[in-house]
Amino acid sequence: MASKVLKILPLGGLGEIGKNMMAIEYGENILIIDTGIMFPENDMLGIDYIIPDFGHLLAKREKVRGIVVTHGHEDHTGAIRHVIEEFPVPIYATPLTRGLLEVKLRRGGMLNDVDIKTVNAGEKIQIGPFDVEFFHVSHSIPDGVGLGITTPAGLIVHSGDFKFDHTPVDGWPTDFAKLAEYGGRGVLALMSDSTNADKPGWTPSEAVIDPAFDEAFRGAEKRILIGSFASLISRMAQVAKATQKHNRVMAFVGTTMIENVRIARKLGYLDIPDDIIVPPDQALQMKPSKIVLMCTGTQGEPSSILGRLSTGSNRQFGVQAGDTVILSSHPIPGNEEMVHRTINRLFQQGAEVIYESIAPVHVSGHASQEEMKMMLQLVKPKHFIPIHGELRHLKQHAAIAREIGIHPDNIAVVENGTVIEFKDGKMKVGERVPGGYVFVDGMGVGDIGPSVMREREALARDGFVVIHLCLDRKSGTLTKAPEIISKGFVFIRDSEEMFELVQSKIQEIVKNSHGEDLNTRIEKDLSKFFYAETKRRPMILMITS
Repeated sequence: MASKVLKILPLGGLGEIGKNMMAIEYGENILIIDTGIMFPENDMLGIDYIIPDFGHLLAKREKVRGIVVTHGHEDHTGAIRHVIEEFPVPIYATPLTRGLLEVKLRRGGMLNDVDIKTVNAGEKIQIGPFDVEFFHVSHSIPDGVGLGITTPAGLIVHSGDFKFDHTPVDGWPTDFAKLAEYGGRGVLALMSDSTNADKPGWTPSEAVIDPAFDEAFRGAEKRILIGSFASLISRMAQVAKATQKHNRVMAFVGTTMIENVRIARKLGYLDIPDDIIVPPDQALQMKPSKIVLMCTGTQGEPSSILGRLSTGSNRQFGVQAGDTVILSSHPIPGNEEMVHRTINRLFQQGAEVIYESIAPVHVSGHASQEEMKMMLQLVKPKHFIPIHGELRHLKQHAAIAREIGIHPDNIAVVENGTVIEFKDGKMKVGERVPGGYVFVDGMGVGDIGPSVMREREALARDGFVVIHLCLDRKSGTLTKAPEIISKGFVFIRDSEEMFELVQSKIQEIVKNSHGEDLNTRIEKDLSKFFYAETKRRPMILMITS
């Protein structure tokens, strides 16, 4: 047996939905799998997106041999620019995934500096001591792969995001034969997608969407607007099929979606006749009953096309009474409130909204419980590590593994940052390295920490009050009455009496300060006063001149 320790370190995706990233280390070699982002939660005010905390790897930068990306979704590719800046190593991806990565790298001005190598399902490559085999998995985007990684310590199987769809849109089901072959070889550990571990049965095939689209298109009298992820290539193909059947034309709206369509068509993953695609400007001039607009915004993001349409703030076009809006997506956990708000606003705009709860216009791209059992039965791993999910999903997936006979001692339910070690065929859960959320806010990466987030929460909850004092430098007395500005707390004109008391209180504090820290005293006393008067604690900012 190998004398060195094989270490698996999840950096994202375990304990949450999104920002998937995994590091596998053996000796002086590290392989990175995926570089995803996560959408901010409701209380993460002002944050654009979140990337994995890979600070632990920075001290081992010279050990990183390569980055493998399993498929083209944002939660697996979105942080590539940030990761490659720190680890300028080769990236390995299938053709479509490579094309989508190039879009991101080009936008960041980094494409010419990055070495991307194309791989295909069924191929095998060597990355340091890791012999990496790529096997096809069916998901909601073409060209997804799982990984069979032969290490000196044994064979590790990484499922990627998968489902067992026998009738996928691209006609390419998951490679059952390869999974069974791994089981025959002997698998040290399986790392498997847990996203739908709380869903019984089997995930429906993508094929069920076609009849739902057909019915929705048949009932639509005016424009049809379809919301989807910009990387959901299979859904684009299904929309195109329905568009052609019902004698309409379609336009893609949004820079990222347009670019992804261009790449997918160029590489042959999206077969749409030229005569049914028109530019958005041309579509908007056509008869409403003849057009389909496909756009982003299914998670209720305020800055997305659908988000702006729901509030009437989209510049290019707005929702018209009688439009049919189809949300072909499922809310990411934590986004339900924003999605429901968007749906309600679209109804208010006069649209007819069709979404997952009322029609099968979306199916998950992830395996449900019976498929997870089949994966475990095919691969027959000695050890099992559930990945890709919140803690409740990981726990449920572990229960499924126990149900089919894997010993509890051979199952590791861990969250991001927890090292799992293998030596001489045995597994040990090791230390947990520091790590958490890295917030991206505008051009800033990682410079927004917990203290700033707490301040933003306080500002959002109770607003702030600015106190401007003009003091005589020699005597320390006020030269004029304190100036008070309130934002997000109370409207001064509606609370004149309270603010008159505030002015009096400030004047009294200044008069009796006797060399004390004036700012601290005022902030402390006013905080108590405001809470007593309003049961709210606004942030108090002091300015003296």
